[in-house]
Amino acid sequence: MKWLCKVLQIIFISLFQAAGEIISGVLQLPIPGSIVGLLLLFLFLQYKWFKIEWIELGASLLITDMMLFFIPSAAGIIQYKTILGLQGIKIMLVIALSTLLVMIFTGGTAELLSKLRKGGKNGNSPSNH
Repeated sequence: MKWLCKVLQIIFISLFQAAGEIISGVLQLPIPGSIVGLLLLFLFLQYKWFKIEWIELGASLLITDMMLFFIPSAAGIIQYKTILGLQGIKIMLVIALSTLLVMIFTGGTAELLSKLRKGGKNGNSPSNH
């Protein structure tokens, strides 16, 4: 019975992706339909138009198996061996550096927000010092 619930929740999530594709196509948006669908899903959750419990099991399954969705993309890269041979090191260096920068800025932002929240809860925010 739990597997049926997961399947139905994945279908429900997929409906948002399909709606995003339709909206993006009809409005001729420069944004991919999958992103529009993700924004729709976010808005529905943010405004509590439906409960997260309605998609939680299906979303957990999709997140758990996320790497499977990247395999076709990775396999497609193999077709460009000459580009990878010539530019592969540069590409890997850019990927590594950008990942490192994202991690640093994300950690710094999270730390700053954590300090601001703790300061606000104690009644002495950093701006009061």
